[in-house]
Amino acid sequence: MSLIPLLLLAASIQATPQESVFRLPGVRAPAPPVIDGALDEEAWEIAARATDFIQFEPQRGEASQHRSEVLVMYDSTAVYVAFRLWDSQPLTAQLTRRDAELINDDAVYVILDTHHDRQSAYFFGLNPLGTQEDGRIANDGRTMDNTWDEVWHSAAQRTEWGWTAEIAIPLSSIRYGVGEDMTWGANFGRVRRRTLETSFWSGPLENLGRVSQAGTLEGLDLTRQLRRSYAIVYGLSRLQEGESPFWDAGGDLRLTPAPEWSIHATVNPDFATIEADQEQINLTRFELSLPEKRPFFLEGTEMYRQRIRTFYSRRISDITGGARVIGRSGGWSLGYLSALSEPSNGEEKGLYNVARVQRDLGRSNIGMVWADRRLEGDHQGSVSLDATLFFTPTLGMTAQFANSYGPSDSGTGAFFIRPSYDSPTGHFHVRYTYLGERFADNANVIGFIRDDNRRELDSAISKTLWFRSGALERLSYRSNYNIYWGVDDTLRSWKIDESLAFEFRSLWSASLSHTEEFKRYEKDFRNRATGLVMGYNTRSYQSLRAGYRFGKNFDSDFQLLTGSASYKVTPELSVEYELQRLLLDPDPDDETTWIHVARASHFFTNDLFIRLFFQTNSAIDRRNLQAVFVWRYLPPFGTIQIAFQRGTAEFGLPSEQGNTLFIKATKVF
Repeated sequence: MSLIPLLLLAASIQATPQESVFRLPGVRAPAPPVIDGALDEEAWEIAARATDFIQFEPQRGEASQHRSEVLVMYDSTAVYVAFRLWDSQPLTAQLTRRDAELINDDAVYVILDTHHDRQSAYFFGLNPLGTQEDGRIANDGRTMDNTWDEVWHSAAQRTEWGWTAEIAIPLSSIRYGVGEDMTWGANFGRVRRRTLETSFWSGPLENLGRVSQAGTLEGLDLTRQLRRSYAIVYGLSRLQEGESPFWDAGGDLRLTPAPEWSIHATVNPDFATIEADQEQINLTRFELSLPEKRPFFLEGTEMYRQRIRTFYSRRISDITGGARVIGRSGGWSLGYLSALSEPSNGEEKGLYNVARVQRDLGRSNIGMVWADRRLEGDHQGSVSLDATLFFTPTLGMTAQFANSYGPSDSGTGAFFIRPSYDSPTGHFHVRYTYLGERFADNANVIGFIRDDNRRELDSAISKTLWFRSGALERLSYRSNYNIYWGVDDTLRSWKIDESLAFEFRSLWSASLSHTEEFKRYEKDFRNRATGLVMGYNTRSYQSLRAGYRFGKNFDSDFQLLTGSASYKVTPELSVEYELQRLLLDPDPDDETTWIHVARASHFFTNDLFIRLFFQTNSAIDRRNLQAVFVWRYLPPFGTIQIAFQRGTAEFGLPSEQGNTLFIKATKVF
């Protein structure tokens, strides 16, 4: 019997999650509150109230050590959430860029499952200095993505007894179902950095983003369809040393035909002043995956994330135009993206199309992705079917089946099956993967397959222990075992990774790691690496870290020294530095290198700041400097930017570009 029907059967008979005992009524606000963090309007006195937070860590299931209170109400235009947070100690917070990881600060989070599908949700985070983070959750917490951005309003204030926060989320900024008596999933979280405590109103959770364990916000009257449509237009000028002045313009159009659907179109999208790709040490023979930073690709990226990556947006360069549709109806979700690429190096134009269809099955789902490039009339890419299955709160399975098409017409199939156990403090999985010997030849025009021609068996186990007293606060163990053969049964590789990490109450930390590896290429290689990392972290941004790793790598002895430091000069000014020093002996390809990376950020307000970024790589004679001044006069999309750049910004390229000045303005209509 085929494995696909078995997956569908398992998904259809899984246990349905019980209704949450954490319930809040939908209370209508008599008037919109002023979002200033003060919580002094009378309207908050009638709001629904959530208290008695439960720890996610360090002591899962126990009551939070610190009192938290959440107030919730809504009207025909927005959902309003307020927090009262008691704390007798100084707060940890940094005034920093939007979508920084606020889990490293004192912070609060709002999670809204607006379709009540128990799988997907929006999240909104705020720290005591007003820094915002927002994003999307998919696959019941297995995927969390903070690249999603929209307009919402917030403010925070410190008090004698702790701090307060107010958040207003416009209904026009999110997708939701329409009806007279609607129910949303909802949860509220708090992070207290100094004691590493994370707690939630609804719990105890099995995962930070476990949407299926959220509470409910009930009785919402959402009969009015709010449609927020707008255009974003930009103008850009570039003055580059040795080049003629360059002027450019473009824009995005965003339409919302219904609360659950959005359509985005772009003409000559602006990718000019994104942050440079940071240099990395690569001790493998495989390509490195780089993060996507271009705005056009960011929304909805959680839909396309698969273990076998058939869609890798960095393959699409120099876009002249594109469109994207995202939406859902009932238990179906749809995503479609199309982009026309006209490479600046004179290569032929390429049309890229990526589509995603997904069907929810309780907490589980199955989906299909089509990723295609059309070049000179020929199509090349892949089609894949994937499944995310949950059998119990801790036991699940993911699987994927794919086939690529193009010039290679044999060896183009691929699949994996991965049952797993996941708890807040432990993980175990076993995975079997098959990649045909020509699968990547076709798929990699738009996908990211590091290596094919393999039958691979992989397993991993991890466990974290928390200690209530004593010098040691947290102990983490991780191991991974991997072996794969070619399709012709030739052993190609095996690898064993082991690591142990210690975190002490004195704020010091240490980790030990060891790797043993066999690789077969033009001959057999035995690689090994042993590493030690020591660190000190005040849990208030300041940190210091140093590491030493040594061993054997493809017939060369290597030493890798690493270091990093972060320092908050003031709540508004922070500096960071990273060092990597690689020594190879022998070094036939001159890969011994120094890599230096330095950052500095000064925030006058949350939406007015200066960022500096500098990096060097001695192996490729790279010296890259960027300085960016940003004023978000209408956050998050309306901005004015002035940027100076010296040296090429792209990963792995020498610094051949001269001094360059960018001036860009973005207007929202």
